[in-house]
Amino acid sequence: MTGEDLRKARRHKGWTQVQAAQRLGVTQAYLSMLESGERGLSNSVVHRALQKLSVAPTALPLPKDPSALSSPSDAVRNELAALGYPGFSYLHRKPNRNPAEVLFSALNEPDLDARVAEGLPWLTFTYADMDWAWLVRHAKVHDRQNRLGFTVTLAQELAVQANDVKRAATLQSHLPALKRSMLAREDTFCHDSLTETERKWLRQNRPPAAQQWNLLTDLMLEHLAHV
Repeated sequence: MTGEDLRKARRHKGWTQVQAAQRLGVTQAYLSMLESGERGLSNSVVHRALQKLSVAPTALPLPKDPSALSSPSDAVRNELAALGYPGFSYLHRKPNRNPAEVLFSALNEPDLDARVAEGLPWLTFTYADMDWAWLVRHAKVHDRQNRLGFTVTLAQELAVQANDVKRAATLQSHLPALKRSMLAREDTFCHDSLTETERKWLRQNRPPAAQQWNLLTDLMLEHLAHV
């Protein structure tokens, strides 16, 4: 999130700097320096802007080195709920992590609950304007590009189904880079505990998108219940 983003969010609310500063818990002079870029935005200010100025979660800061970043099912479930996923709306959470970070940490998890994994294409579709440079870079570093490519493929299919031309084009634009770096090694869609019997069945019965990305999963667009 930049100072210009903060300025635009304030103006979208129709607030003066004085009004916004009061709600953000800073002085008007300090807010002026933030908006002009003279001062960097702290995490605390960004989180308050998210709550008070309705700034999108994609403005939340991203870790520079998510080397060990992964999230178990309960954590991803809470984060999906916070980001608006209808399947977990009953949890009533508030967002505190960038959607790109949530997606990467979920894809980096060895085993996710199937209902949680089903929410990842929705997350990708809903926040198609997330920081793709960060996401793709770290997916490649940690050999998760096949999982990400599969997720983007389902999200793109979802956009086409919804006649959302802009999102479909955005998602489609990220697939070539992922395809060029696709791994030949077989992987699962966050379900590494599959038995050998299950793996053998999936090799023979997985849908085209899973086969394309060399993943062992039967997930397809028709299975996404909350989109």
